[in-house]
Amino acid sequence: MTKGIFIAATGQNVGKTTTCLGLVSGLKTRYSSVGYMKPVGQEHMKTETGVSVDKDVLLFKSHFSLADSIEMMSPILFPRGFTRDFLDGKIQREDLVQKIQQSFASISQKHPFMVVEGTGHTGVGSIVELNNAQVAKILNLPLLIIASGGLGSSFDELSLNFAQCEKYGVKIAGVILNRVFEEKRAMITRYMTQALKRWNIPLLGCIPYNSFLSTPTMNDFAQLFQTELLTGKKFTLRHFEQIRLVATSVEIYRTVIVSNQLMITPASREDIILATLTRFWDTKISHPDDDLEMGMILTGKLPPKESLLEQIRQADIPMLYAPVNSFVALKMINTYTSKIRQEDTLKIHRAAHIVESHVDFERLIRCSHQ
Repeated sequence: MTKGIFIAATGQNVGKTTTCLGLVSGLKTRYSSVGYMKPVGQEHMKTETGVSVDKDVLLFKSHFSLADSIEMMSPILFPRGFTRDFLDGKIQREDLVQKIQQSFASISQKHPFMVVEGTGHTGVGSIVELNNAQVAKILNLPLLIIASGGLGSSFDELSLNFAQCEKYGVKIAGVILNRVFEEKRAMITRYMTQALKRWNIPLLGCIPYNSFLSTPTMNDFAQLFQTELLTGKKFTLRHFEQIRLVATSVEIYRTVIVSNQLMITPASREDIILATLTRFWDTKISHPDDDLEMGMILTGKLPPKESLLEQIRQADIPMLYAPVNSFVALKMINTYTSKIRQEDTLKIHRAAHIVESHVDFERLIRCSHQ
């Protein structure tokens, strides 16, 4: 009989999909094969064949070379108007349940272990009577909850999710804390383990905070500003160690140009842009194999002049234009949460390695027994 686990989180942007990547990766070293599905999806996209599937399903199918039918891996989607159609009686819950069960049965018969990813916290989907706790119950799977790497607030959020599981009679296999700061790891591990004992739930892992996993790429910035790269298009997946808003004199700016830096400045600041290009070419001449790995976001009411664009294009520096002022652009970036994308293999591998190294898989497998 197939073993399995249902993964939910305490809220948005907790790192559920990132954690799932590491769990599938780690479980694949312990089983001949691991199946994956996401029964209910919200953010979806069309494949080349015109089939709409959850975007996370595409990520997992591609990265792990999963052979299962993509329609089975993503059986139910919530497109615009779905909730209203359900409440109007145009969609029947029984049909949705049957589709989920049939998809799970089809995939699980091919794998000794299943990872089933939910959508958000345990209450998401309640309006159509298919929240994560309900789906876990339908599939008869224990639930693993991913929470933020804190103590008090994290436990408060866990308690809300615990109540949903208790309501539907779903066993909680354990808790994984994500993005735990290293200086607090020992304290959080000790006291969260102690707090979870009241529910008889184990703490199965504390995944450390890693800034790289939260670092957006140029492609992320392009999506954030709803635009596209004007130059350096082959560097859409470039990450940056530093993001600098440049509003100072060019003399001061020259002293703070470093490698792997994203520079934000008005398109009208040609002195700053030209100083950046000068440093780029000086480095290329003195160290031909070196690359400063720069990036630019140019802002303001007016886009960069074509003559300037051509110079940036020659340097092949990734650059986009956002028609907002620089301070608004920086605020948008600081409040933006980047998601792991299918094409960002470097981030996928890093995420999987970090999770694998900080989860007690043997205990997780024992706890996955219903």
